[in-house]
Amino acid sequence: MSIKRRFEKWFYLDEEEEFQQEQQPVREQQPVQEQQPRRVVSRKPQVAETQQQQQGTVVSLQSIQKSSKVVLFEPRVYAEAQDISEHLKNKRAVVVNLQRIERDQGIRIVDFLSGTVYALGGDIQRIGTDIFLCVPENVEVAGTISDFFER
Repeated sequence: MSIKRRFEKWFYLDEEEEFQQEQQPVREQQPVQEQQPRRVVSRKPQVAETQQQQQGTVVSLQSIQKSSKVVLFEPRVYAEAQDISEHLKNKRAVVVNLQRIERDQGIRIVDFLSGTVYALGGDIQRIGTDIFLCVPENVEVAGTISDFFER
């Protein structure tokens, strides 16, 4: 079988040719009942319909990128840790600055957020002196910050 023939078969060109040949005028001597062309079903309209259906499910990458947010927090009390975890549950990255809170409460907040991030399958990284980046599973963090911090 030739390549041309395979393409014709693949794109149903044979069926269209048969349909066109059958629509040509028939001899007048034949009875009226036999003049009706045999109906050949082409699959091209079905392919076009499925393409239209698939086009309806296309999602723009720009709309996805616009919906991602990074939330900045500077908690003053331990109770704000729950608000931070709500943002993580809603798949938002959070930067937490603990420089304005007492050290023992800051440690409790980091412990709480570590558990939240672990449960969500995310990641928590220290990016500065008392500054942490918490991300859910849909955000990937590339690179590292050196461990040299002034104390």
